[in-house]
Amino acid sequence: MTREVRQQFTFRITQANSTEMVVILYEMLLCYLQESCQLLEGDDKIAFHEAVRKTRGCLNELINSLRMEYEPAPALLQLYLFCLRSLARGERKEEPEPFREVERVIRPLHDAYEKIAAQNSLGPVMENSQTVYAGLTYGRNTLSENLTDQGANRGVYI
Repeated sequence: MTREVRQQFTFRITQANSTEMVVILYEMLLCYLQESCQLLEGDDKIAFHEAVRKTRGCLNELINSLRMEYEPAPALLQLYLFCLRSLARGERKEEPEPFREVERVIRPLHDAYEKIAAQNSLGPVMENSQTVYAGLTYGRNTLSENLTDQGANRGVYI
């Protein structure tokens, strides 16, 4: 994942409500999954295993966010566990088909949560984060975002 993509995910996380956070996790998972498949074709096995580890981390975060007392959580848990097993099989055998299985499971979930996120009217999960306005400033060979509210307590109240 490139530095710019990570920065974009970071910005979106600071502005996201709870449902959008799940959508972002799905997108990060799919991004790391795609990176894993690309690295599988190359010779850099260390980077491949690192990408799979990050994919697994996204799945673990999704598992930890489930509230098992509510319905679809048990079914989602089973899907996530299946994805973890498929990732392990794909990493061990170093073949792309288990990664494609994971994508076939996650893609429809992402699309469904994306539709649900539009209906969630709650505010951002992170209440005391930086505000980024739409304006960009151009400098000599650079493009910068303007940040406001640069307080000393960047997200933490003491």
